[in-house]
Amino acid sequence: MQNQITLAQEAAYTGVGLHSGRDVHMVLKPAPADTGIVFIRTDLPERPQIHAVAINVTSTLRATTVEENGHKVFTIEHLMSAFHAQGIDNCYVEMDSEEPPVADGSALAFFDLMQQAGRQEQAAPRREVVIDKVYRIDDEEHKRFVMVLPYDGFRVSFTSLNPHKLIGVQYENFEITPETYHQEVAPARTIAYEKEIKALQEMGLGLGGTLDSVIVYNDEGWLNPLHFEDELVRHKILDVIGDLRLAGPIRGHVIAVASGHALNTQLAKKIAAELG
Repeated sequence: MQNQITLAQEAAYTGVGLHSGRDVHMVLKPAPADTGIVFIRTDLPERPQIHAVAINVTSTLRATTVEENGHKVFTIEHLMSAFHAQGIDNCYVEMDSEEPPVADGSALAFFDLMQQAGRQEQAAPRREVVIDKVYRIDDEEHKRFVMVLPYDGFRVSFTSLNPHKLIGVQYENFEITPETYHQEVAPARTIAYEKEIKALQEMGLGLGGTLDSVIVYNDEGWLNPLHFEDELVRHKILDVIGDLRLAGPIRGHVIAVASGHALNTQLAKKIAAELG
């Protein structure tokens, strides 16, 4: 039986939000056993808490949003992904804005931040979410799905389908350990199609994105160098790990085709409702 883990000490990171474009100072703090991952809005007078759990998901438009008692935080998936990979069960995430910093558009900065803070074992057993049957969410209209089935470990197999000739079909399959995640998944960055950026910004999205934090492609090629040839599908794996962490630390095999935040979080809600 494993015990729960929190951070050994505080760790801070300052940057801008990917969608809001607002400056944000984030502090990760150790939290007592059975706390979970809890966001605290230090920019608001009552310092409201928002628990990062599946039932609190209220929007999945280009990012995952959780909301509690009328207060929200969004684009939490990269941070949640790093929490899963580092095996952190309990943490307070203090932020003076509604969105974590984007860093370079991946989860690497957050993974490294937690690594530097260190891990502290706690005197309470870990509540792992052990998948005991197949859970599946389908989007029949767009031929997409995400599922998880019993498996002794945590594995993600993802197929990305993109009609653009530059990207096409990408597939990756990883057993998610801290070492594999750090090398193969954490550095994969958010990706955008150049023609969509203006429309996104008119919707109030992507206001903090730059070529330092988003990989951009157009019909001629990539506007910035890639970390991996198949960086898109690796980032999709990063995202699904973060979204499913809202159901708890899962033990199972995730299989997905063209899934995004909407399907991922529906699956997290389904798992949490039955096993959480």
